[in-house]
Amino acid sequence: MTNWLDLLMLVLASLGALAFGILAAYAILRAGFALMRAPQRRPLVKTQPQVARIS
Repeated sequence: MTNWLDLLMLVLASLGALAFGILAAYAILRAGFALMRAPQRRPLVKTQPQVARIS
């Protein structure tokens, strides 16, 4: 019985370490790509609507 429990603990620890590694890599890549993204630029001049005048 002890051997089965040890085997189960080993398998679950391996799966937990695998999941943690995948999630850590995902977080690192997300942070890296967020840092590389170009900042959004706002237009310096606001456009104003012009009305056509008929004389």
